[in-house]
Amino acid sequence: MPDAQRIVVTGLGATTPIGETAPATWDALLAGVSGARTLTQDWVAQYDLPVTFAASLKQDPAERLAKVETRRLDPFAQYALIASREAWDDAGTPEVEPERLAVAIGTGIGGVHSLLAQYDVLKEKGPRRVYPLTVPMLMPNAASGSVSLELGARAGAHTTVSACASGAEAMGYAADMIREGRADVVVTGGAEAAIHALPLAGFAAMQALSTRNDDPAHASRPYDVDRDGFVMGEGAAVIVLEKYEHAVARGARIYAEFASVGMSADAHHITAPEPEGAGASRAMLEALELADLSVSDIHHINAHATSTPVGDVAEVAAIRRAFGSAADDMAVTATKSMTGHLLGAAGALETLITVQSIYHRLIPATINIENLDPAVDLDVVRGDHRKLPDTTAALNNSFGFGGHNVASVLRSVS
Repeated sequence: MPDAQRIVVTGLGATTPIGETAPATWDALLAGVSGARTLTQDWVAQYDLPVTFAASLKQDPAERLAKVETRRLDPFAQYALIASREAWDDAGTPEVEPERLAVAIGTGIGGVHSLLAQYDVLKEKGPRRVYPLTVPMLMPNAASGSVSLELGARAGAHTTVSACASGAEAMGYAADMIREGRADVVVTGGAEAAIHALPLAGFAAMQALSTRNDDPAHASRPYDVDRDGFVMGEGAAVIVLEKYEHAVARGARIYAEFASVGMSADAHHITAPEPEGAGASRAMLEALELADLSVSDIHHINAHATSTPVGDVAEVAAIRRAFGSAADDMAVTATKSMTGHLLGAAGALETLITVQSIYHRLIPATINIENLDPAVDLDVVRGDHRKLPDTTAALNNSFGFGGHNVASVLRSVS
């Protein structure tokens, strides 16, 4: 690919259930730490929820933000701001014209805490007591708008809402902005804060969540025969994408090349994946084509693998459909076994993790696999992390309710 079209990752930021920062999250992944824990909020007992645990954020945002920021931003936007500040600082605070700087941050649900809290105020105290900032707090674009204000980014502030593929889709949109010449630098990722009684009750009613209330740390077990659903997580992950020539000119540290993104839709079912993986495999193959790679060039896959009985094997079918026997040589990991499922932030976090894998030449192991499902005929990394070759390309899969499929290709920079 000509240098003028290349896009690279120059900054990383995250706040997750297992780490306060991107490096802390990476260290916890290599150590096999689970972020799932029993919830202590009053509403757990109040509503007699069938699921009483989740992968909640490790660090209270109030420890990182000013009081005025916590009062004016919904938790999901607070997470996005924290991760964006870290990523921007990590990138060396690039000097870029405001009209050449953009933001693209996805979310699956947005400001659900603010929405439900203020609805309670409305019911109990009347409309005059509703908080004046309710609307800008609950709107899904609050995260991208707040980060744009923070950085003075004037090339655009965009929000993708595609369920659990939202963060990955935002990164794809960000890359398109750079390739189309609309920006030189884009701060992009995903954020979610949906650990609340209503979303938990809703997902539980769908039988999508694990019910291992007595053993949260071992509840998220992608590919295990006894998996019984995903563990809800929360947090944010943000990367700085930059035009290659712009990054080189300023002497930036480059983590990896953001090679391409493939997207498709299943058009099959509003929640269930297409069982033979036709749509997901199209996204993977499109990503390879756009990156000018063959199936044999991919050494590692960070799988979507949420730990649901149907979803995990559907993704395996999609990988086999796309790569055939070449999949035998690809090391697969499922980091949701540790972080839980961050919904709209999941694809962003797992793309960031894939970038770290390429940069450090290491693949974190999937935890909690006691009995590998015979239907999972892939080389799943278990036990200990594994080394990657110096020159490598990797794929990150992100799928979402509604049939959204996003596959991102990252590769080492030569």
